Amino acid sequence: MDIKADIRQELSLEASAILKVAEQLDAAELDKAFGLLKNCRGKVVLTGIGKAGIIARKISATLASTGTTSIFLHAAEGIHGDLGMLQPADVVMAVSHSGSTQELLSIIPFIKFIGIPLIALTGNVQSSLAQAADAVLDCHVDAEFEALGMIPTSSTTVALAVGDALAVVLLKAKNFSLVDFARFHPGGNIGRKLLLQVHDLMHSGEELPAVDSHTPMSEVILEMTSKKLGCAAVVDGDRHLVGMITDGDLRRQIQLKQDKLLQHTAAECMTKDPKRCLEGDLAVSTLNLMEEYKITMLPVVDASSRVIGMLHMHDLIRAGIL
Repeated sequence: MDIKADIRQELSLEASAILKVAEQLDAAELDKAFGLLKNCRGKVVLTGIGKAGIIARKISATLASTGTTSIFLHAAEGIHGDLGMLQPADVVMAVSHSGSTQELLSIIPFIKFIGIPLIALTGNVQSSLAQAADAVLDCHVDAEFEALGMIPTSSTTVALAVGDALAVVLLKAKNFSLVDFARFHPGGNIGRKLLLQVHDLMHSGEELPAVDSHTPMSEVILEMTSKKLGCAAVVDGDRHLVGMITDGDLRRQIQLKQDKLLQHTAAECMTKDPKRCLEGDLAVSTLNLMEEYKITMLPVVDASSRVIGMLHMHDLIRAGIL
């Protein structure tokens, strides 16, 4: 038994099933489904039974995390009181490959009675579920795509992929941004990467290495050494950023000026017009800037380009951004 070959075969089957369904989806039905979701004034309620119900729950979670209010309704629990979750402004999306699951069909009369639009993700467009739906997304998967021709594998993968695709198109239509996404993910790595701002991490006040442009290099070196960041921002009389001196600059200047380095000023040895960031910038965006230009530190300025802090790559690493 070749495990790797078998795994590859199964993955290939599921990928092929997704591509097949992508081609067979009806454009008009997609437009109707997307319109119902985009214009929903209540919540999007996902429902299903068994493995399809698990897929429905995940689609609901994806919608909720990307700006579309959504909950999951277990169809079997619906007929025992949970139908109270539904309100006329809602939209229901039902997931069922057969489209004939009895528990699911039993809640459709109530959905229709209160006038809630129904979207069906089903593998049988002739099923009772499909006939009752306002929009039908054809997720039919041929038997040969499933293990033994009957175990839900590719069919559930397809339903999940269609649900994810709808969620992504919706977030694009709503101009849902990384900042919006961060609001729903305040914990863990996602929260750190998307919520932490430069002012949360920067060195300021007494920790900020900064020198006047006329400062002798002997004093610049002392400032860099005492602040232990391996750099110093060079400022004018109004604290505007005019340059930057790093350990790398010192090594290059020693090669150029040799024993005369200490006779020069900061303005004569600095890198002019250095890269910089604002205190309100996302920490992850400053990391991208550092990686793009292969630098390890950034001066932080205010809206008037006055230096107010210094951010080091090590600060981002300690915060778990990298």
